[in-house]
Amino acid sequence: MDMTEEKQRFLTYIDQLNTGSQHTHQAYERDVNDFIAFLQREGITSFDDVDRIVVMNYIADLRLRMGQMGQMKNTSIARKLSSLRSLYRYLNEYIGMQENPFLYVKSPKISRRIPEFLFYDEMETFLSGFDMNDPVGLRNRAMFEIMYACGLRVSEVVALQIDDIDFSDQVLHITGKGDKQRIVPFYDLAKEILARYLHEVREAWMGSEHHRTVFINQRGKGLTSRGVQYLMQKQADALAMPIHIHPHMFRHSFATHLLDNGADLRLVQELLGHSSLSTTQIYVHVSQDRLKRVYEQAHPRAKQNG
Repeated sequence: MDMTEEKQRFLTYIDQLNTGSQHTHQAYERDVNDFIAFLQREGITSFDDVDRIVVMNYIADLRLRMGQMGQMKNTSIARKLSSLRSLYRYLNEYIGMQENPFLYVKSPKISRRIPEFLFYDEMETFLSGFDMNDPVGLRNRAMFEIMYACGLRVSEVVALQIDDIDFSDQVLHITGKGDKQRIVPFYDLAKEILARYLHEVREAWMGSEHHRTVFINQRGKGLTSRGVQYLMQKQADALAMPIHIHPHMFRHSFATHLLDNGADLRLVQELLGHSSLSTTQIYVHVSQDRLKRVYEQAHPRAKQNG
């Protein structure tokens, strides 16, 4: 069996594990194809002939590669190595290959990036800048208001269904990553704007459509994640905000603002739908970083040098 055939069997196995996720399939395929291309350049024609030295040479090759953003990042190298570890685990278990040359190769250390977020006054500027008498403006305000109110991922807001909204209890029922369910409350203003959008705009735009997707375009079709990103940056540009805005900043802002105002870390973890508390703890560092900046700007002795 050649490397291409073994790769295809591995990808079929990955599809079964991930219920046919196209994104996951493509990521693994890119990583394995890249490795096969490297092996072929080295004159290696079988996964069985790869040893630790070949793997170290591959990592060195990755580090030397230059892209549009400069050298390949540790995160990209770590992802490729993770994909190839999975490939060899599959080859060991299902194809009978004896060795896994990636088993004891450490991935490069990845420093955790501090999430980007908006300060409260920036969020207020952004949300209050929509024309609520314009149907598109009302739709956008309702969508971004609920994203901030509930800390939604962009994938969650575009997938939101009418039946996910409980107006009487003022909560959303969210299905997040890995089909994990969570319930998130929303405040009165978000309720008011969302209800107005559904009544005044969505009903008029639905036409002959019969789906239950909440946020739609003027043809009655659901919005895409890319469309939400475009609308968000368009608003930021219209307001001359001097920052690049992306949807996840609203989720980061939601978590940071809650912690800044005394919310318990475990509560924020639950509202975000994080499996691990360590994932949520990065927002504590954001708040501490913010505290230090304010302190250094405000305390008269902190301003002195030396």
